[in-house]
Amino acid sequence: MTTPETPTPAAAVPTVATGLPAGKMPQLRVMPGPPDANVYGDVFGGWIMAQVDIAGSLPATRRANGRVATIAVNSFQFKQPVFVGDLLSFYADIVKVGTTSITVYVEVYAERNRLQADIVKVTEATLTYVATGADRKPRALPPIESLINSAHS
Repeated sequence: MTTPETPTPAAAVPTVATGLPAGKMPQLRVMPGPPDANVYGDVFGGWIMAQVDIAGSLPATRRANGRVATIAVNSFQFKQPVFVGDLLSFYADIVKVGTTSITVYVEVYAERNRLQADIVKVTEATLTYVATGADRKPRALPPIESLINSAHS
């Protein structure tokens, strides 16, 4: 039995991330509050899913140079619980681009108790977005070259 007097052996402690991903900027940072959780302080999975969708849509919108719609949640895994007061950082990377679609991988890290020393990966997901026009119908993605050229103009 583990008590404060007999700490858990190091081998039995779950692996904790040593920090946020190096060299990357989060797409979104948010701290869930009491309305986002059940009576026990555990944040609702649906709330986390909504934030992941927002974070994933940001690079997809930039790549599409306009409106996108979520068409699939390819995978979604809750790795650790999220609690009221955790500071969540959402990192999103485009992993595949099709004619009209963009697939994005999203990782979520929680800073517990607002201490950067206690950071855990809580969620990872892959979502697919489709570029849409003003008529909300799928449209072809612009060539990457046109986005680069317009950024340098």
